[in-house]
Amino acid sequence: MEQHDLTMRPIAGRDELDLFTRLPYGLNHELDDDLVAGRRRPEWMWVALRGDRPVARVAWWGRAGDDTPFLLDVLDLDDSGDRVDLGVRLLERAMADVVPAGTRPPEYVRMIPPDWRADTAARRDVEDRMAVLERAGARLFVERLRFDWHPGTAIPEPTGRLRFRPVRDTEEILDLMTRVLDGTLDAHGRDDLTRMSPREAAVRHYEDELAHYRAPRDWWRVATLPDGEPVGFVTPARNDYNPIIGYIAVLPAHRGNGHIDDLLAEGTRILATQGVPRIRAATDLGNTPMANAFRRLGYVDFERSINMTWPDQPTNQPT
Repeated sequence: MEQHDLTMRPIAGRDELDLFTRLPYGLNHELDDDLVAGRRRPEWMWVALRGDRPVARVAWWGRAGDDTPFLLDVLDLDDSGDRVDLGVRLLERAMADVVPAGTRPPEYVRMIPPDWRADTAARRDVEDRMAVLERAGARLFVERLRFDWHPGTAIPEPTGRLRFRPVRDTEEILDLMTRVLDGTLDAHGRDDLTRMSPREAAVRHYEDELAHYRAPRDWWRVATLPDGEPVGFVTPARNDYNPIIGYIAVLPAHRGNGHIDDLLAEGTRILATQGVPRIRAATDLGNTPMANAFRRLGYVDFERSINMTWPDQPTNQPT
């Protein structure tokens, strides 16, 4: 599609990755592997070109084998004076082609510097990308902290207050996930509860995330009191890119007793014994207790993410 000197189109294939990656982003090095693995498709990766110069780009990510994308995770603009307008035009044009008609567009997730508000250039980039999404109908959902743990960082010895055992089966983890939604500080969990039951929210979370972890499920741990009563759980795992603390939570009746530190130490210890180069974790900016637990164990908040979503009713997309 051409408008004056602007061309908007998907890339033709892996041969055009050099063109697509002329706009910088920390995920650029992952794109080739994603294409090979089927987590991305050329038709999900769009560029706006002036001549042969990319001035904007968007891309979606999906589960390998899925026919529709799961996340919108690339949106970049060059330094053109009309870059927000260009971004809106490209995003709306690409969405009309990529997102199935009548469906809610996938959530937008963008990694950003931890000090983005204090850095003039970074703040302009973040706010301009958000402006593009807002004009296309999305709204800010949550800002999240991203954490890194590196080998050599001390892990406290077990306190002995809790016992740890593997999760017995899928039903047990779903039951625990359902129970911890009571009073959750997690924005996604709270949002799910406005439209579905706790059990339905737990099943959705499990199917969207935990079911796709690339690690043995016998790494997952349930924490109990000495008499066997469950206190919480942690799911150390691997996703497609890193070892992670996938899900960690304390049951409502046991919150406020410091058990989160024992759970996090146990999950970190399990991954550390695998010789991992790092462990990644994340929590909402507003989840202060969880963020503080990560910091106490030596995790460093090296990055943030901005999550934006569309309303429940699908946005009318241009034809």
